[in-house]
Amino acid sequence: MAIIIDSRDPEQLLDKIYEAIENKKAGKWVTTSDGRLTHSIQSSIFTLMNFLKNQPRHLFCMNLLIILIFLTGSTLSSLAQETVYTTLSNISYYDEEARSQDGYMSERCMLDIYYPEQVDNFSTVIWFHGGGLTGGEKSLPAALKNKGIAVISVNYRLSPRAKSPAYIEDAAAAVAWAFKHIEEYGGNTSRIFISGHSAGGYLAMMIGLDKQYLAAHGIDADRLAGLIPLSGQTITHFTIRGENNIDDKQPIVDKYAPLFHVRPDAPPMLLITGDRELEMLGRYEENAYLARMMNVVGHSRTRLLELQGYGHDMTYPSFPLVVEEIQRISRKQ
Repeated sequence: MAIIIDSRDPEQLLDKIYEAIENKKAGKWVTTSDGRLTHSIQSSIFTLMNFLKNQPRHLFCMNLLIILIFLTGSTLSSLAQETVYTTLSNISYYDEEARSQDGYMSERCMLDIYYPEQVDNFSTVIWFHGGGLTGGEKSLPAALKNKGIAVISVNYRLSPRAKSPAYIEDAAAAVAWAFKHIEEYGGNTSRIFISGHSAGGYLAMMIGLDKQYLAAHGIDADRLAGLIPLSGQTITHFTIRGENNIDDKQPIVDKYAPLFHVRPDAPPMLLITGDRELEMLGRYEENAYLARMMNVVGHSRTRLLELQGYGHDMTYPSFPLVVEEIQRISRKQ
């Protein structure tokens, strides 16, 4: 049954679209059983388009992009609802020998996996939580569920109980676990993506650009299907700077900075940040510089998106873009 929306109120429709994206209500009101848009929603969207034409161009483009991604995925969502998903929790991604030598590792280095049953060759996104490398807990983002993909959510050791490069090593170990085991669940190792927010985005970039961390597990980082960091730090992370008594406003680019490891043969990378005027510190500018330097060294598959009107907490509008990027790359394989 369709949710009743007053088609004369485009602002209400826009709010409902955002709400549906967040709460996974797409199939309840966007499509009929045969996948077509209902007449009332068609009329409402037509009204909304006229309303958006009067908005500043950057807001029109941003809202239109979100709407198009949402509507394109609505039919896929309805199909995905027929798929049964399984969640397995607290799987250790280090072997028993490593865990026996570090109690904190044994306690902290766990992952959860959410995957579609009876589906072959599905794509997988490994999600690293944020929290400044000092906090945060693994969780399976609701906006990534029911998309026909697997989601792996990872806990890693945190400061001050751990020091660099333990955080990066843990992230690499979790990715290595996915490469070694995802086929057991039906996944395709050529379709493994890494994403995360803030500190999680930083970890995604570090293990995707600095090849030594995955190489320690016998894996070439270039096998990754794509990197999709959300508001990740591209200079040396401020917690790592703090470990060396460097102020968090003092920019440093060393071996712990994704910027230090720009290279032409890296996996495709979609950088997403909030509004440059609302982001924390210089997060947009850091990502813009990384995108520029990746281009300078010859990497042609780096893109940068700035979500205007959103600050550092910008995962909400970013998740549809993450899903679309995964689908875009997977379709080409």
